[in-house]
Amino acid sequence: MRPSRIATAGAIALVLTGCVPGQTPRPEAARVVPPSGWRTPLAATVPLKAQWWRDFGDPALNDLVAAALAGNPDIATAAARVREARAQEALARAQLFPSLDLGAGGSYARSVSAFGTPVTSAGVQPVFQAAYEVDLFGRIDKQISAARLNTSALDAARDAARLSVTAATVSGYLTLLGLGARLQVVRETITSRAEALRIARSRARVGYTSELELRQAEAEYQATVVIQPQVQLAIARQENALSALVGRTPGPIPRGATLDRLATPGVPTGLPSELLRRRPDIAQAERTLAASDATIAAARAQYLPSLRLTGTGGAALSTALANPLTIWSVGASVLAPIFQGGRLRANVDAATARRDQAAFGYQRVALQAFRETEDALVAIDRLREQERVLAAQRVAVAETLRHATNRYRAGYSPYLEQLDAQRALLSVDLSRVQLRTDLLGARVALFQALGGGWQPT
Repeated sequence: MRPSRIATAGAIALVLTGCVPGQTPRPEAARVVPPSGWRTPLAATVPLKAQWWRDFGDPALNDLVAAALAGNPDIATAAARVREARAQEALARAQLFPSLDLGAGGSYARSVSAFGTPVTSAGVQPVFQAAYEVDLFGRIDKQISAARLNTSALDAARDAARLSVTAATVSGYLTLLGLGARLQVVRETITSRAEALRIARSRARVGYTSELELRQAEAEYQATVVIQPQVQLAIARQENALSALVGRTPGPIPRGATLDRLATPGVPTGLPSELLRRRPDIAQAERTLAASDATIAAARAQYLPSLRLTGTGGAALSTALANPLTIWSVGASVLAPIFQGGRLRANVDAATARRDQAAFGYQRVALQAFRETEDALVAIDRLREQERVLAAQRVAVAETLRHATNRYRAGYSPYLEQLDAQRALLSVDLSRVQLRTDLLGARVALFQALGGGWQPT
């Protein structure tokens, strides 16, 4: 090529480069600045471990979490998406290599020669073709970068699914233990109410009590008995939910320690700034945002010319030829967009809008992470205070019941006082079970909010 033609081609490329629209920066409103500290500061007592659920000290819980991580369909779906993304990344990377094709054509013909005699000929023409696109302006490289970042984002999404399933399994197991403790309280209350009813019947037979007090004792006994099937129904439903979570058909769930004997994990360490690097859902949003930036760059590169090199080689074999003939061709083509009716600009604008959506999506996920952590911290703090108050209330109510029972048996007070004390004690005991479950659940929520020991790779 002559120097003048080279200069002309360079000038054309320079002009086309000037037509490429500039890349719009990320929206300033989507910036996330982590707070300097938490609103509810709690003294951290344990490091944030990868297998944080083991701090509860229940082997049955450990086995259940392992089963959920191995059999949950959501995790399996997330892993399949990662494999798909890796295949798409390999597909994008394949554009860096030439394409090679091999073909062959055959013919069998009968014609008339110049002398008026029939001529029959057979021929074969094998052809080898090669094509290669030169990535002059990095369009293919940007597409590969976008595919790679998308794979990384889906990899983080898989970790987010694992963390979510783990937290749901632990929370569901704690709820199951709480229902078991609730059932135990109801059964113990039924036993005590049955004894109270027996005494009331004995006193009624000898005339020491009225028919009204006897009927009140019977009604209170039946009111307690009806709670038992309600709790048993909740237990069956919770077992079915946990079975689905681990990828099994509905069935019983093995238990280990009781709710009272379950160890209480300490408060894990974690700063707001660490949250942005630790949580897999934030990592997913961040990598999705980076992939959208690479997609914009690839869309902008569509404005620039593309260079494609092609070559073919083969042979012509025919019975009409004394010797085979070799055929070949080498060529290059440059395709530069001149007028596309606004399609290129619309493609860039659409990619920019998707990038802005990803930026605000990152902001939403980060703010949600800060909120979830704050909610878990304040829940632990306030539930601790409720636990202290409820323990004191339980002592007072138990003493009230003891005095009311003694006064009733001695004939100093009506049965209604003992009845009120029994109801109060049952309410307090059920509240304590629920509070213990909520407090352990708040620890699970805190571990999940802080990232659950997940470490980015």
